This record gives sequence, C-alpha cells and structure tokens, in this order.
Amino acid sequence: MSKVYIFLADGFEDIEGLTVVDLMRRAGISVDTVSIKETRDITTSHGIEMKTDRIFHETDFSDADMLVLPGGMPGTRYLGEFAPLTELLTQHYNKNRKIAAICAAPSVFAKLGFLKGRKATSYPSFMDQLDGAETCEDPVVVDGNVTTSRGLGTAIPFALCLIAQLMGEEKALEIAESIVYK
Repeated sequence: MSKVYIFLADGFEDIEGLTVVDLMRRAGISVDTVSIKETRDITTSHGIEMKTDRIFHETDFSDADMLVLPGGMPGTRYLGEFAPLTELLTQHYNKNRKIAAICAAPSVFAKLGFLKGRKATSYPSFMDQLDGAETCEDPVVVDGNVTTSRGLGTAIPFALCLIAQLMGEEKALEIAESIVYK
C-alpha cells in the first residue's frame, strides 16, 4: 500500500489539503496528515479547527511514497519556514521520490531549487516566484517526480492525478466516477 504524508500548518487552504486526503483514502491509499507544530491542533485558513493524524517531530517518514503540501496563507509561508520539513523535502526530492504542491505551495519547491528547468504551475499571484521553472496555466503539471497545481478549483484533478501516479489511471478514473466528477 502506498504511503502519503500531507503537511499542515495553521492557515492552510481547507479544500486543497482535505480534498487530497479524502480522495486518496477513498482510493485505498494510506494518508496521514502531519502538523508541523508541537500539537496536532491546526486551524485552517477559514477558521476550521481540526486535529492532524501526526506531529512532525514524532513521525518517521522513511516509508513515504509521496509528500504533499497544500497552499493557503499563511500556511504556505509556515511550511516553507519550517527547516525540518524543507530538509525532508530535499532528501525526498534528491532520491527522486514524489513530491506535490498546490496553489501557493509550489513556491516552497521553487525556493528549494526543485523547479529549475521543470514545467510547473501555481496560484496566479505566485507564478512569478517559480524561479527557473517553465510556467504554464495547466490545472495540474507533472514533471518527473514533481507535481504542481493551481489552487482550490484544481484540488480534485490534483488529487486524482496523485492517485493515478500511485495506483494507476484506472483507479483514478474509478474514484472520479464515484464522486461524480465530470
């Protein structure tokens, strides 16, 4: 079974984070939400209080098949400033393992140098922060082991793309049909 970790900070965009969790779990993928704080308590960008499955400092990520960052502000800024996460992302990226980000979060990848020479996308006001990337306005972009997406309106195709990468296109189509997507 594939293992995915999605990292949450106060101010993450609700739909971008939880749509990925929901659809992946429907597909049978093991997904854990991970707080970068010292507590499992997180408040979304729209004031919803929730608890994550895990706390970063108490988690072993050696079984990770994919690491995912949702966007939203100030959540994206907090994720990008959290050195243990950026170190984990760098290790994962350097091993050519899958990483994904949506909305403002691809800017975290850009700051780490992951997007140089790659095709990528992000929320419109963050496109200029994708230094070295070949930017486009596609809803979801996969370039090697890096997947990026535009924002809340692309959360479902983003999640389905991640499912297809881990479990195959047939499973992604099955999930899309089960949620009456398209």
